[in-house]
Amino acid sequence: MSTDDPDYPATGTMTDTSVTTSDGTTACVAQPELTEGPYYVDENLRRSDIRADSDTGEQEDGVRLDLGFKVFELTEDSCTPLDNAIVDVWHANASGVYSDVEMQNTVGQDFLRGIQLTDDVGAASFTTIYPGWYTGRAVHIHFKVRSSDDATEAYEFTSQLFFDDDRTDRVYTQAPYADRDDRDTLKSEDNIFQQDNAAQLVLDVTETSEGYSGTLNVALYTSGETAADDSFSGADDGGPGEPPNGSEPPSGSEPPSDSSPPAAMNDTITE
Repeated sequence: MSTDDPDYPATGTMTDTSVTTSDGTTACVAQPELTEGPYYVDENLRRSDIRADSDTGEQEDGVRLDLGFKVFELTEDSCTPLDNAIVDVWHANASGVYSDVEMQNTVGQDFLRGIQLTDDVGAASFTTIYPGWYTGRAVHIHFKVRSSDDATEAYEFTSQLFFDDDRTDRVYTQAPYADRDDRDTLKSEDNIFQQDNAAQLVLDVTETSEGYSGTLNVALYTSGETAADDSFSGADDGGPGEPPNGSEPPSGSEPPSDSSPPAAMNDTITE
């Protein structure tokens, strides 16, 4: 593919392109970038098991999810593992609440947040829980990939991964998810998921003896323009929904343009 091709991404992602690897697979599919949302917190907390708050040690209840990422670097004609990339993950707990959010009374907590460096085959893994839902959004996990820890030089890619709705329905029959009302938004009703090619971001999970596991392949064109964040922003807040109990973003962030925060509690990473 020539860099003159209109589909070649200046910022590092493209809509529908793959490179076949030496074993004949097409793991290297450029994934669509999706909005970060107003609640990202750069905790820089390097750990694989992100279920507990690092201060109290209290672990979030929920069905275990072993979440993996395989990060590749794409060029015009090659696909190679990207090592030493920083993979950052954050998502809501079973109640739909994010950590380190003032309006949710979770400031100073860091459950369900963490970073890992990719190894020599581009792999990074996390132990977490199946995320909970909140109003107006399909069930999702946020992730960010940075090519290095040098903020002035690093290529940055931000997106979200989603889950099969039927599987989510089955998971939500279990505690602690079953203690809540039915979720109000499927993927087909989520304006972020409806963006081009977001279906590529549905995590293919397998049931295990302890819960579920799944790995997402993320292939990036890192040679494009360096930007603080290349993620596509379809809305200021990444969607029409509000995090549980409404939301007010952390200081320095604008509240979602189409949602007004209720009287108390909420705020953290997610749309």
